[in-house]
Amino acid sequence: MRRFRCTQVSAGSGRLAMLALAGALALAGPARAARAEPVDVPPGYRLVWSDEFDVDGPPDPAKWGFDTSMNKTGWHNHELQYYAGPQSENAVVRDGRLRITARRQTVSAASDWGGQHYTSARLLTRGKAAWTYGYFEVRAKMPCGRGTWPAIWTLGNGRRWPDEGELDIVEHLGRAPDRVASAVHTAAGSAGRSVYGAQRLPDACTRFHRYEMLWTPDGVSFGVDGFVHLHYPRLAAAPGAWPFDAPQFLLLNLAIGGDLGGAVDDAIFPVVFEIDHVRVYQRSE
Repeated sequence: MRRFRCTQVSAGSGRLAMLALAGALALAGPARAARAEPVDVPPGYRLVWSDEFDVDGPPDPAKWGFDTSMNKTGWHNHELQYYAGPQSENAVVRDGRLRITARRQTVSAASDWGGQHYTSARLLTRGKAAWTYGYFEVRAKMPCGRGTWPAIWTLGNGRRWPDEGELDIVEHLGRAPDRVASAVHTAAGSAGRSVYGAQRLPDACTRFHRYEMLWTPDGVSFGVDGFVHLHYPRLAAAPGAWPFDAPQFLLLNLAIGGDLGGAVDDAIFPVVFEIDHVRVYQRSE
């Protein structure tokens, strides 16, 4: 989510992507193919954290915080939104779902307003929960509309980006409503050299899907509804290519516009990113 250009790896059939690492990350060795087995809860894993969004009202403050830290200076990638704090207009749990809503709205009276003309929300578990390895499953329905850029992703808890790594479980662009993507960012492959996999998903905006990540000491696989579209293997020979042996926290956000979100159609607002559940499983001891 921090970057806006990636090395693209298309999924072709929508079920399997080819992971072309050699050129993208300047690493030795042949290109690697994503594993064909389904992404699913592995045997021997147990649920360690979840939010089923079954209590109406604000997102559970024991599990989620609101990131508003860059409203004044402006967010990454020239995005156009102001991320609000805990207010129901932008983030609320209703009827068993978290609803993150972006609005055409100017909050010039806010002390941290940075000139934005859209509001949205960016939720995160930083300081509340973080994990090293695991199976992550988020059931969600993407918003529709040109200019929307929702994401489900993780960031490291310590070092400066991209040294601590970033794992984008899914990103979606309103200007390409029938595609979803995943990405990996590291010091060896960030910004224009990050590793990226995508697949066609024609009903991403009209149906809920399971967006999944299986992260182990050997690699990270990303998929939708059990099918892999990107596998990133551990590559110990490449300096900075594997920072993923340390905790990462989870983020849910709906960005507007920017270098990747693109031009915005003001007729779409308000527009809603819906999340049905978030579940994290880890290997049983």
